[in-house]
Amino acid sequence: MSVSDTTSKKEFRERARKQRQRQKLLPLVIVTAGVLLIGASLYWMVGRAPAKAVADYQPEDVVYGTKLHATHEMEPTDMNSIPFLATDGPQPKIAISESFFNFGSLGPKDVATHDFVIANQGAAPLTISRAYTTCGCTSADFTATVIPPGKVAIMTLTFDAGFHDVSGQTVRRGVIIENNDPNSPTAEIWTQATVRAEP
Repeated sequence: MSVSDTTSKKEFRERARKQRQRQKLLPLVIVTAGVLLIGASLYWMVGRAPAKAVADYQPEDVVYGTKLHATHEMEPTDMNSIPFLATDGPQPKIAISESFFNFGSLGPKDVATHDFVIANQGAAPLTISRAYTTCGCTSADFTATVIPPGKVAIMTLTFDAGFHDVSGQTVRRGVIIENNDPNSPTAEIWTQATVRAEP
């Protein structure tokens, strides 16, 4: 066996060893990157999440104005279309009574509703410029699109279990609310329902 053959075998073994080391490190790198990505996403979402609205409000606090009926849309959010206020002045602050509601078990043809409180805890009027749902089986009706500071609007969400055939499934449906709160311009509310196969 020549010296060059020995050297080639050593080089081959060394390359193979390094390759095995890289293969062992790859899952660790992927897991670490995944954890960092999830952490950054949670930090971003929590930092931008709307505040929780106070559930206690007086009937005179509810605003009735220009109504809004939200249905399923596919258009993405256009941040330029949201009527933000000047950054050096007072700002609105959206607060939602609950960001998730579970309807529980529903029959395959049931229609269920739930009211959510949309409050303005800021110092300037809160404007809902657009709202849409994630599925045609869900709609939402707002009592007003402009909410003065310290006031609330009521959003009634309707879920129609018979709109699609989702018998025997647990489904999640959402409403996205575009508004002029600079810290939470797209507030989300999610619901869940377990649709029985039988009434």
